[in-house]
Amino acid sequence: MTTLGQVASRAGCSLATASRVLNGTGPVSDEMVRKVRRAAAELGYRTAGPSASSKRRPVVGVLIPSITNPVFAASVSSIQSRMLVAGHGVLIAQSAYDPARERDAIASLLNQQPTGLILTLCDARRATTLPDDLPPTVLLSNAPTARFPAAVNADNRLAGRDITEYLLSRGHRRILFVSGHFGASDRAMLRYEGYCDAMTAAGMTALDATQVAFVDGFETLDLSAALSRFLPSAIIASNDLLALGVIDALRRQGLAVPDDVSVAGFDGIAIGRLTDPILTTVEMPDLTMGAAAASLLLDMAEKAAPPRHLQVAHRLRQGGTVRATADER
Repeated sequence: MTTLGQVASRAGCSLATASRVLNGTGPVSDEMVRKVRRAAAELGYRTAGPSASSKRRPVVGVLIPSITNPVFAASVSSIQSRMLVAGHGVLIAQSAYDPARERDAIASLLNQQPTGLILTLCDARRATTLPDDLPPTVLLSNAPTARFPAAVNADNRLAGRDITEYLLSRGHRRILFVSGHFGASDRAMLRYEGYCDAMTAAGMTALDATQVAFVDGFETLDLSAALSRFLPSAIIASNDLLALGVIDALRRQGLAVPDDVSVAGFDGIAIGRLTDPILTTVEMPDLTMGAAAASLLLDMAEKAAPPRHLQVAHRLRQGGTVRATADER
């Protein structure tokens, strides 16, 4: 039987350090964590003991903004499927698009001593208040950062540019961007930056974004002030649920989609294909991203694999909510 001492010897560290890594009982450098876990995997070492915790089914923690958004529900579903095969349970916490709630949500996940974490943060670039001693962690839908180099995401800035260029190609010049608050979603901010890139490259004026709360019911969305101020011929919403709310708000203003105003979104959720007309959107492979994040986390946690960044491709889905204008070139 392989002993802890053999693991420590192979990893080139002390017995105490090896114990801290494998039992999660103290701070250890990322490099040493990888060495010890790799040594344990190569030698077939398994922790053992009479405590209930050592016999408990391993779990991973998943933080998402909202389980009611089909995008995150799809990702969680694929994470659960992958973890089921690996013999892990999945714990889910929600931030409700509130950066202030992320630390408490992660703390509740850490109380269950997870093998690792999969996090969708409000803004990964500004997540400076999270605990220092996190287990192996993979960002999902956020771009990688210096602290979290392991990530699975799409290029949201490029996606924002692509949908804007499509609207420009259809003759639209006054294009409004409607979004959830940027502080609640760095994905939305990057999509707006891509919109600005495309408008600037085309010699057009990028309009100020109209920001609304992500968690409020979109059935009460009021765009009357933005419509009067900007007179847009097209509106890009930062996600598909919001795009559906935009369509409803336009109809309550007596405007038809796409005859009076064209509308496009992001994500490619299934309900967008059931609307009449079908929603024009940028499809994001949420199932693929969730499964990839789960596999990457398992590689890091169980095989001491180094952190990696995986970027998945998006795809423009043309629907009936966008029409050409008289200015189409």
